[in-house]
Amino acid sequence: MTRIRLHDLDFELFLPEAEVNAAIDRLAGELRAKYHGKRPLFVGVLNGAFFFAAELVKRLDIECEITFVKVASYLGTHSTGRVTDLIGLNERIEGRHIVVLEDIVDTGNTVKHILDALADHHPASVSIATLLFKPDAYTQTIPIDHVAVRIPNAFVVGSGLDHDGLGRNLPGIYRIITPAQ
Repeated sequence: MTRIRLHDLDFELFLPEAEVNAAIDRLAGELRAKYHGKRPLFVGVLNGAFFFAAELVKRLDIECEITFVKVASYLGTHSTGRVTDLIGLNERIEGRHIVVLEDIVDTGNTVKHILDALADHHPASVSIATLLFKPDAYTQTIPIDHVAVRIPNAFVVGSGLDHDGLGRNLPGIYRIITPAQ
């Protein structure tokens, strides 16, 4: 499938599943080396990061834990610029090495909100790992420590990312087709 329609929008294949998997393999290698012997807590950001989190963590042969939190900042194809409260962090993270797992980092508002919320709990360290990063859309100064794939500033779906609930289950990454294309 190279083209799909979700609701009222058309998308084309941008990153095949094999490329997504290779990028996750590489990222798992980075994290394995960095956190060997440290027992990190991976914090997946729902809903989008659940595919990425599962694929990444099953590639790690280090002692680690995983949990999930929920925030929201998207409406349709655009970020609202507002991030709701962090919901679901029940683990004690004081003194722990935390790795926040995001499906995509664009403006960085969600990352900033999460890091601010986590800082109140005094972790030993916090790093960000993301499947996709849009450097042209990024407005924060917080470093994104681990990036699987850098992409242009286009709306994408697949591998956990959606358009109003549809497309999360697509095995690759699909980019919106704009009228100018």
